[in-house]
Amino acid sequence: MEKYYYYVMAVHIIFVVSWMAGLFYSVRLFIYHTEAEGRNEPDRSILKTEYERMESKLWHIITTPAMVLTVLAGVVMVCTRPWLLSVPWFHVKLGFVVVLLIYHFICQNIMKQLKHGKCKMSSFKLRLWNEVATILLVAIVFTVVLKNAVDWIYGLVGLIIFAVVIMLAVKWYKHYRKKHDC
Repeated sequence: MEKYYYYVMAVHIIFVVSWMAGLFYSVRLFIYHTEAEGRNEPDRSILKTEYERMESKLWHIITTPAMVLTVLAGVVMVCTRPWLLSVPWFHVKLGFVVVLLIYHFICQNIMKQLKHGKCKMSSFKLRLWNEVATILLVAIVFTVVLKNAVDWIYGLVGLIIFAVVIMLAVKWYKHYRKKHDC
């Protein structure tokens, strides 16, 4: 099985990209869906129906299958190289992956809330929420690429700074949109 490790890794990376794309676009659709609530009829009903259709197809055809295949390929990689479970950086990566899985299922819940008209998150909060996936992606990639070369304290400080910069950019964009009525 060892000789297939890199093939499985390639599959893993491909589905990570697909999963992340699905998460990024799903939350973007949630933002538009939420903003459609402020529209007048018949636009509101038309947009809500279309966003619900798009969200459902994206979630069930791309995002969730990509998540499942990412996890399965990851499990095969660990079965092929069980020593990965003994290295500290891998534990950190798995921690971030668990948080990303939780994020995935929270997004699924948001989609259900939107469908039933019960979502309490504003488009601004959803924009902030959208950046959580970016922060997790950065954390996972840096953990995997740098492995033991990274000083975890500096890495954590860098991740916090990155998160703050992203959140400030979202706030700036909100201010920009209000100023320019985008």
